[in-house]
Amino acid sequence: QVRLEESGGGLVQPGGSLRLSCEASGSFVRIFEMGWYRQAPGQQRELVATINEGRTTSADSVKGRFTATRDNAKNMVFLQMNNLRPEDTAVYYCKAGVEHYIGSIVEREYWGQGTQVTVAS
Repeated sequence: QVRLEESGGGLVQPGGSLRLSCEASGSFVRIFEMGWYRQAPGQQRELVATINEGRTTSADSVKGRFTATRDNAKNMVFLQMNNLRPEDTAVYYCKAGVEHYIGSIVEREYWGQGTQVTVAS
């Protein structure tokens, strides 16, 4: 089992910045993917940015403003969000793709509990 703990959300004015952090803990062989998704009220959860085997994929809406980075030694992923807009308001979720050994390698997907980001003046 893997637990993901997020931090760093809050209220910020348009144009401001926030940095989200997510730390994975538990028992696993390795984490091959860590990233961020978000869900605004009444909308589906969507990809923000994810790092899979060292390759980063980002949503077009955040390119040039948001940067995802990983600290593999600490099993952490970060999301630096700059030039925030009201439309970035959402609950941000950390996601991890993890390998476990259960007789053979199996992959599992885990989600954090979410952290609220509100962009408003």
